[in-house]
Amino acid sequence: MGLAGLFGRGHSGYVLDAPTWREVAMLPVFQGLSEDDRKRLERVAAELVRSRQYSGAGGMELANAHVTTIAAFAALPVLELGPSAYGDWVEVVVYPGAFMYESQEMDELGIVHPVRHPRSGEAMAGGPLVLSWDDVWMSGGGEGYNVVIHEFAHKLDMANGAVDGLPVLGAGMSQATWAETLGAAYRDFTHRVDASEPLEIDPYGAESPAEFFAVLTEYFFEAPGVLKSAYPAVYEQLRLYYRQDPFRRMEYHDDADS
Repeated sequence: MGLAGLFGRGHSGYVLDAPTWREVAMLPVFQGLSEDDRKRLERVAAELVRSRQYSGAGGMELANAHVTTIAAFAALPVLELGPSAYGDWVEVVVYPGAFMYESQEMDELGIVHPVRHPRSGEAMAGGPLVLSWDDVWMSGGGEGYNVVIHEFAHKLDMANGAVDGLPVLGAGMSQATWAETLGAAYRDFTHRVDASEPLEIDPYGAESPAEFFAVLTEYFFEAPGVLKSAYPAVYEQLRLYYRQDPFRRMEYHDDADS
């Protein structure tokens, strides 16, 4: 029985598309996964398809191939945590490209202003997760960028009731150590961004501790060597949290190919 038969169709009627799965699984972000890991990844992805409602917006017509790609990327961070780590929200909305985000911001005088600006992704607390397909398509290349992993990392962050860069930590992990380690790295990173220093990590991480966590999660899976070199203590905390070691498995994969 294939995965579609095993898990059934999801809320939106989508299933994993086998040709797309094989193609996406060859991307650099998945390098080094064992055969057993890949089978488990496929099961987690199938559950993410089954348990979520996927819909297109802005003229986007979704197909199984689009949903399969998104689910593959989203499954990687929770390969060991399980899909329930993302919480009980349901909806994933996909636009063909960048979409306009409307909100309100308060200036230094306390005056609230409406703002509109383009986004490639947005994770709403208790609500939907929104993605730009153009940006999903650019993800997975092993260069530190993955909009799906970024936005799903926000959902992990939100699991403790706040969007603050502190997800629900696993047994044996120290919240104090996490806060001290990521806090020190965040202060260093924002200082470097403010000083316009050349950086290998996306400066967007300086926007807030929540964005820092999401951006570093992208690098942890997409370009682990960059993160491990820049902030080894942060890499170790993420290794403990995600229960994965992408740097080691990619290094082993490179050695096996040489």
